[in-house]
Amino acid sequence: MYLQRTIRNKIRVEGTGLHTGKPASLVFCPAPENSGVHFVRRDLEGSPYVSPKAQFVQATNMATTLGGKYFSVSTVEHCLSAVAALRIDNLIIELEGPEIPIGDGSAKVFFDALVESGILEQEQPRKYIRITRPVYFGDGQKHAYIVPYNGLRITCEIFFDHPAIGGQKIDIDVNQNSFGKELAGARTFGFMKDVEALQKAGLALGGSLDNAVVLDEEKVLNESGLRWPDEFVRHKALDAVGDLVNLGNPLLGHVVLFRAGHEVMNQLIQKLQDSPDSYQIMELGGDLPPIWRESRHAWLR
Repeated sequence: MYLQRTIRNKIRVEGTGLHTGKPASLVFCPAPENSGVHFVRRDLEGSPYVSPKAQFVQATNMATTLGGKYFSVSTVEHCLSAVAALRIDNLIIELEGPEIPIGDGSAKVFFDALVESGILEQEQPRKYIRITRPVYFGDGQKHAYIVPYNGLRITCEIFFDHPAIGGQKIDIDVNQNSFGKELAGARTFGFMKDVEALQKAGLALGGSLDNAVVLDEEKVLNESGLRWPDEFVRHKALDAVGDLVNLGNPLLGHVVLFRAGHEVMNQLIQKLQDSPDSYQIMELGGDLPPIWRESRHAWLR
């Protein structure tokens, strides 16, 4: 937990882009200590690259898009959630197009590929962002905040006025084991009534019942049904784990989300980065302060 990690071997993931509808592929590659995570567009001249950091977020509509001045990489959150859950610090992700393959709509294809490639512990210590004071961002009926916590904990609550969803909530300590069992397989979801508008906007062109949970006005249309009764909120928690990678360092804190999607998550991250008195950059080792042994900060009560 205290040392940086990369992968042992290159491994490829192929598929389709959810929003572009075009073939998409990536290759996970080992990277040296202190190099971080980088997306590299091998299909473009000069192989431009971008790191998952808040200042490089270009869009948060339906997915998180990173980019530079002349290129972008979209739908990064499912891939990055697997990277974060496996505590991989240094990684090169080579792409042959503008979008990450969607797989089955969850993070499972990336999680399984990274596990298969093998995890290599390196010699340099990992640096964490440790929350010391609460940080809050609210936007109308949506809000998100982070408070001190010994580990990474996600509490996520959603509400959709739909008979198959309604109100759902999940509270989970995120680690490799819990993510693999409880979140990695949770799929993205959408509504048939929104498909036409999304496709006119150039989104969801590759969406299907094979890579998303799709609902009409009353029910889930996928013949196989749901993987969990609360698969919807599990996927929102999965997205949050991926978006947190844009902090630039792994987080030690409790993230509480209410109806918060990519846009609110990105605003929360920016608020945290603009509040240097609310966190410390630290190497984790030795005994933690007594307050860190509590499962909840008093501010939550």
